[in-house]
Amino acid sequence: MTQKELLYVEDAINHEKNIIAYCKDLTESLEDEQLVTFIEKEIKKHESMEQKLTKLLEDMSNEWSNING
Repeated sequence: MTQKELLYVEDAINHEKNIIAYCKDLTESLEDEQLVTFIEKEIKKHESMEQKLTKLLEDMSNEWSNING
């Protein structure tokens, strides 16, 4: 993976973190339980994506270290 691609993954992780934070803030102001439930499901999807991207970044970092180490 190139440096540019690694930076893209880092940006994507930060994007997911921002979406999660926004959604969590949103749930605090919602009164409709159906909307809260929907947003909570969306939070879980974005947390899962963040974890997958973080694992990808860690795997690529380890691979890079093994090649250069």
